[in-house]
Amino acid sequence: MDIFEALLQSHQRQRAICQRLLDGIGDHDERRKAFDDLKTEMAAHETAEERAFYVPLIEHDETVDPARHGISEHHEMDEMVEDVEKCEAGSAEWLEGMGKLVHKVHHHLDEEEQKFFPQAKKVLPKEQQQELGALYQSEHDRLFEKEEQAH
Repeated sequence: MDIFEALLQSHQRQRAICQRLLDGIGDHDERRKAFDDLKTEMAAHETAEERAFYVPLIEHDETVDPARHGISEHHEMDEMVEDVEKCEAGSAEWLEGMGKLVHKVHHHLDEEEQKFFPQAKKVLPKEQQQELGALYQSEHDRLFEKEEQAH
């Protein structure tokens, strides 16, 4: 599996969890579980993606700016998660923060797939795409396990 296939799998998981968040508006327990699942997946995905995708892209002039932008959006989403966690679960502020977070996640994933992936395919040789896919997968799985144990 190359880096793009590996990232797309995680993107699909994040979209599915976001949908659970939106669908679970009336179910407090399901919403809390979906939020925890999203935090765990995002934490593992962001760190693994930065190591296996963005760091190699920073080495190329054509992709350094998109890579920096992607990392900056990861930080924004992390701050949004922290803001949601400060609110009382189910409150108007919590719901508003959750809506903004879901919107930002969708924006980020779409931007990566539509803009960054085509650019990255031009600068990363096929062999490296395979190596980075394996690196991403092992890092993601290790970090996901660690995040799950922390909760």
